[in-house]
Amino acid sequence: MSAGLVCSCNKASGRSIVYRPSNVLTGAKARLIFHSKGHNFQPLKGTGRARREVTVRVMAAAGERMTVTVTGAGGRTGKIVLQKLLAQPDKFEARGVVRNAKSAEKLQGEGVPADKLYVGDIVKGTEQLKKSLAGADALVIATSAVPQIKPLSLLTVFWKKLLRQEGARPDFSFKEGQFPEQIDWIGQKAQIDAAKEAGVKKVVLISSMGGTDENHPLNKLGNGNILIWKRKAEEYLINSGAFDYTIIHPGGLIDGEGGKRELILGVDDKLLKNSSRSIPRADVAELTVQCLTLAEARNRSIDVITKLPGDGSPTTDYAALLASLTADCKYGSVIKATVNA
Repeated sequence: MSAGLVCSCNKASGRSIVYRPSNVLTGAKARLIFHSKGHNFQPLKGTGRARREVTVRVMAAAGERMTVTVTGAGGRTGKIVLQKLLAQPDKFEARGVVRNAKSAEKLQGEGVPADKLYVGDIVKGTEQLKKSLAGADALVIATSAVPQIKPLSLLTVFWKKLLRQEGARPDFSFKEGQFPEQIDWIGQKAQIDAAKEAGVKKVVLISSMGGTDENHPLNKLGNGNILIWKRKAEEYLINSGAFDYTIIHPGGLIDGEGGKRELILGVDDKLLKNSSRSIPRADVAELTVQCLTLAEARNRSIDVITKLPGDGSPTTDYAALLASLTADCKYGSVIKATVNA
């Protein structure tokens, strides 16, 4: 995809003016790309920012499609992201990466064209991943390790409940080759490296809330330390310096209908103090798609949950939502020395 040029002017006039095409961000800061096509440049009003140096951003030219690769497309959230992209063929050329043929067949049964799918285990090798990223403008990382309940542990839980004993919880494990270190660290690192090699401009990483607390209960599931490994991958993405990125930390994922709730943004797990901390997967998917093209999503790390249905108004203006949050999640204080590699 070709790109146009956008400049943010300095403070000489006492105010900052940003010019951009009518379609917005897909590229990286401080990279000059000149293109001969004309664009409709408009002033970006009300930014409230004054810059002392010239900033150059790569933007999507109006009317051009963005090619997006979605990994974890066989998962419950990644599938919705892929479907939303495919539903907008005028804006996106979408590709999905799944672990095995069974996942590909399931997606095809739900209407995803076979020629949009790439089958390959990212942990075992990146050949299919590299093919899916050839010529891509953006990558959505929706891969995640998934804990499995140990069936026999349910008998213990049932027995303790009969005896009215408190604190009964099932035990969890992970499938062989699909532990958090392999999926959420090694696998995501491989995706970031492959995207960098392919010249991808934008990465949206769907992660999870809870990463500021190494003692979070999710880390104890199957002794997987899943949030610690996710956090490590997030830092790797940020420190790569190769992309415009957006990191999304959803609250508890539910399968409710999207577009019916008001989204709430926050940082550093402060939203975990709310009485309701969930969010439909469909709303996470919509936010992900929006972040691919919104300048307000550039180089952001955010937490997100939703209000209960009927409480507030369903979110429709994602640019305003992102602009309303002036802070970003902080990093560097919760990574264990034992996982530094």
